[in-house]
Amino acid sequence: MRLLPLLLLALLLQGCAIDAGGDSGGEQPIAALDCAPGGPCAEPVEVRMVVLTMFEIGADTGDRPGEFQLWAERANLTVRFPFPQGHHDLFYDPERRLLVMVTGIGTLKSGPNVMALGLDPRFDLSKAYWLVAGIAGIDPEDASIGSAAWSAYLVDGDLGHEIDAREKPADWPTGYLARRSAGPYAQPRPASQGEVFVTNVALRDWAFELTKDLELVDPEGTAEARARYTEHPNARRPPFVTRGGHIAAMTYWHGDLMNEWANRWVAYWSDGATDFVTSAMEDTGSFQAVEYLDRIGRADRDRFMVLRAGSNYTVPPPGMTAAENLLAEREGYSGMTAALEALYLVGTTVIDELTGNWEIYRDRTPADAAAMP
Repeated sequence: MRLLPLLLLALLLQGCAIDAGGDSGGEQPIAALDCAPGGPCAEPVEVRMVVLTMFEIGADTGDRPGEFQLWAERANLTVRFPFPQGHHDLFYDPERRLLVMVTGIGTLKSGPNVMALGLDPRFDLSKAYWLVAGIAGIDPEDASIGSAAWSAYLVDGDLGHEIDAREKPADWPTGYLARRSAGPYAQPRPASQGEVFVTNVALRDWAFELTKDLELVDPEGTAEARARYTEHPNARRPPFVTRGGHIAAMTYWHGDLMNEWANRWVAYWSDGATDFVTSAMEDTGSFQAVEYLDRIGRADRDRFMVLRAGSNYTVPPPGMTAAENLLAEREGYSGMTAALEALYLVGTTVIDELTGNWEIYRDRTPADAAAMP
């Protein structure tokens, strides 16, 4: 009779995500699960793709979703790796060799978390592609909420000099200026020391071409929010896939004057190569960590992609002040659901192409592969 409880227990365990010390059911056992976090590991797990999400609101599944939840519920993340040296445990799909992490909000957390992952001997990330998949403020001049933007130019919005605008010279457009410069947007521009990072532009363009014609989710109520932006035709469009510059700043900013600064700051540091489209808080820190890891062969900086989807606009609609709109969004972003769906759909399209054709993309990036005879 004691066989029956044992049989029931076995059936229950078959449907559970694998934790440290377990195996992957029908998959081959993953030896790295027996390694201590951060400790030596004779057989590191192969990672073909890393997805960087930045936050979750409550539980990982079953409630109001943050950036991680759709991946947790839909992406076959059956293996859980404890990650006490970071913000959140890591989850892994053994079929696609896909690892998904939650970095925490802001460059203060994203950089150290990516570095901690890259230095963890349990994981072989030497050939991995990296995908930032996060929500963003989006400039209504360029796109609508729910739209997804691929970015190669990552501009830091924190590293600089600043005086209160009430004390600035009358001929200065802003009190914010580059370090080692004579004033706002002064030329010649000083060399970047972390103010701008440029990822693999060819990889960004490949990802855009692969996903540009996807039909993105347009949830009920989103069109009403878009319609308020009567002075911005792109803001009123149904969600679409685009390209554009990204700014990462630890301070959540909002309003027409700050938006003008963001456009000029991105143009300044990119030497006019791109336009400001999305704003968030982490990507310069994440990419800086990958650049450092690249120097010791633990990651490949040329395999890093940034995908941001608009959850809210960076300026208020006509008839509202910046303060009114900012405070109104405390109840939730009007484009949050659309943005999360876009990130999952667009991101999964790229993930499936890369991991499903690993014999092509393991040793060469898509642009290099396309150039092969």
